[in-house]
This record gives sequence, structure tokens and C-alpha cells, in this order.
Amino acid sequence: MEDMVFSPKQRKVLTWWRSSSPERERQAIICDGAVRSGKTLCTGLSFFCWAMSAFHRKNFALCGKTIVSVRRNLLEELLPLLENMGFRCEHKVSRNILKVRLGGHSNTFYLFGGKDEGSAALIQGITLAGALLDEVALMPRSFVEQTVARCSVTGSKLWFSCNPESPAHWFYREWILKAEEKKALRLRFTMADNPGLSQEVLERYRTMFEGTFYRRFVLGEWVAAEGRVYDFFDDSYTEYLKDLLRPLGVCDLNAPFNAGELEGAGEALDGVEGALEELLRESSLATAESWGLERMARLFVRRPAAGTPRALGAALAALLRIGGDSFTLEAINDTIAGCGIEASVEELGVGIVEVSFPGVAGVPENFEQIKRIVEDILPPHLDIQYFFWFLTWEGLERKFSCWQDIEDQKLSWKELEAMVYGSGPKKPG
Repeated sequence: MEDMVFSPKQRKVLTWWRSSSPERERQAIICDGAVRSGKTLCTGLSFFCWAMSAFHRKNFALCGKTIVSVRRNLLEELLPLLENMGFRCEHKVSRNILKVRLGGHSNTFYLFGGKDEGSAALIQGITLAGALLDEVALMPRSFVEQTVARCSVTGSKLWFSCNPESPAHWFYREWILKAEEKKALRLRFTMADNPGLSQEVLERYRTMFEGTFYRRFVLGEWVAAEGRVYDFFDDSYTEYLKDLLRPLGVCDLNAPFNAGELEGAGEALDGVEGALEELLRESSLATAESWGLERMARLFVRRPAAGTPRALGAALAALLRIGGDSFTLEAINDTIAGCGIEASVEELGVGIVEVSFPGVAGVPENFEQIKRIVEDILPPHLDIQYFFWFLTWEGLERKFSCWQDIEDQKLSWKELEAMVYGSGPKKPG
């Protein structure tokens, strides 16, 4: 945690609920905006810190489009960080439950997927002290409203995060535009709010998108998609339908029956646009975040050993770059990331190469899977040696004068390795 760098906006997400914050009376926080802006990690970290400091023996909800997406997009990156901070997490995968302990507090976090209208029934009946809804714009309104209604414990709060959709989306109209009315703190993120992105990466994203996708994914704006059939509907499809029918005088637009039909038609059009936008996003390797990545991964003989959607997308992109001119050392190093983690290839002599993993101490997790992909990528006539590095006493002695200095740092083993070697030790010779 001490080694992580947060932007001012990310720090506000982490601390808005604390007793010293001027926003502490808010009942919810909404973090919307650009992709890769650090929203998910900060909302998750803030949510767990708040829950474990404010409650004991209470229930909480972790919600995503699906339970799989909750694990992949939120927990895979967040749980190792929490454990390094002293949280004790017991993930009961078969029951979709996460038991968390910190100090004298213990709480239960239930995982829920809000993929369709029937999902609201799954969360009905539970009493919650708080809920985190990741990618809330992809969830049906009925599920979100049922989740909000379940948070009935005194002092309960809500965490929302999402990428922008159309300004006609119900969440934009009912929560973002009414944030003050709902006592919610709304923070709009751009890619510049993530200090973990280098200028090179920021520039790549700026040139990758254009038009609507640029404004949504890079600038974090809620804008209507260009060239869509329904873009002339303004903010509400339902009101548009009413305006069309009003001059005809053929039905009572305020009566429950007729108005209800129009509401249903308007929400159906909302759903069509949302489904089309999700399809467009998941059909491109540059923007896919969930099922699109999984389907693309199934096109390859071997799946890269990538732990996050971002890493999987980068690995698949590397594999797609392999071609007839991919046998130079430079080209091999460009595509070797297709194994799923950072890897490097060096020539040791004629017909002999060495493969190392600079960012990983010891033998990488899922090494056999990684090894098979590496050997698929490298020309078959090469003899391959693997180099692994480990934390040694010699390395510790160069960094610290005594063991007490090490204990004073209060680091996990992985943090200690990173402090001593950074991206890995220099190899002999």
C-alpha cells in the first residue's frame, strides 16, 4: 500500500467515508468514466476498508454483471492487496461467499450477478450493511434497485462504478443526474486520473479510439453513439413515444395501462441500445473486458496464463502478431508476451536461447502452461534454457544493514522481493 501511488481523485474515493472527510454524510459514491482509469481497484479497496472498520458480523454484497466478472475484474487484483494489508480473506468459491477478518472485526461478503431481470430475485430477502456494484450500467434496473433496497442496516452505504453508456441510460438519468438528491458523491474519471498509466500507454489509447468511443472510453463522457437509429430520441425514449402519440389523441398517455405500455417500449429500446453497445465493445480486442476476451481466447490452441482481463487482452494481441517474419530475436521478444506474463528471450550462443521472467521471483505460477506457449512461439530448432531468480541473503545484505531494518519495513515477502530487486536481479556475466 505504501508503494502504491494514487491520484487526488483516487485518494478521494479511498477516504470519502472517513470521519475527517467533508463528504462523510453521503450515502453513496458513483465513480464513472474512462476505461483503465483505476475506478475498480479504488472503489473495491475503499469499500472493504470502510466495511471492516465500521461493522462487525454484518453482510455485504459484491455485485457485477456476472459472478465470474466479480471474481475476475474485482477480486483477482484486490484480494492479494488486501491480504498484504493484513486482511484475512477466506473465499468459499462454491458458495459465492467471501469471509473477511481484520483486527477484531469479521464480516461476510456475498457475490451476486445482475445479468437479467430475473437476477433481482437472487438478492431479495438478504439484509445488507452495504453494497458495491461494479459496472452498474450493465445491470438491469430491477436488480440495482433491489440491491439498494436490501441495504437497510443503519449507516449502510453504496459504491457504484461504471464506464459511460448513452445519456438515455436509466442509471445516468436516475443516479448521476440526481446525485445530490440521492446524497451521492459523483466522481468522473479520465485516463489521466490513473497514475499507473505511462504516457506511452495514454497516447496509445488516445489514438486507438475516435468519435463516440474516444469520448466514452478516454474522456469518460456519457454520449450517444454516432450513427445509431435511436440517437434522435434525446434523453428519453418513452417521452419521445408519448410526443409522437399525443397529437393523435388515440390513447390516454397518463393512464396506467397505456402509459405502462409506453414505459415498457421505451425501456426495451434502452435495452436494445445497451446490448448493441456491449456487443461492439466485446467484439474488439482493444475494448473487450469480459465474455469477448473469453471467446477470443478459445480460438487459440492454448490459453495464455494471464491473471487479469488486461493481461489476457495483451497476451492475445501478442499471439495475433505472430507471422512469417516473427523469427528474429526482436520479433520473438515482441510476441513472447503471448504466454500471459512478462517474459524475455536472450541468445546464449548458436541455437541456444534463455527465457526469463523479469517481473516474477521464483518459478511463475502456471509455469507448465506458460512453458508450452513459449515453446509454441519459439522456433523448434532452438535449445531453450529457463532462468529463474530468487531473493538471496546477498541481495538482502546489499539493501539492509541488519534484520531489524527489514522488520521495520513491515513488508510481505513479495513486497520485500520488489524492494530489493525491483524487476529482477542482474544475471551473472
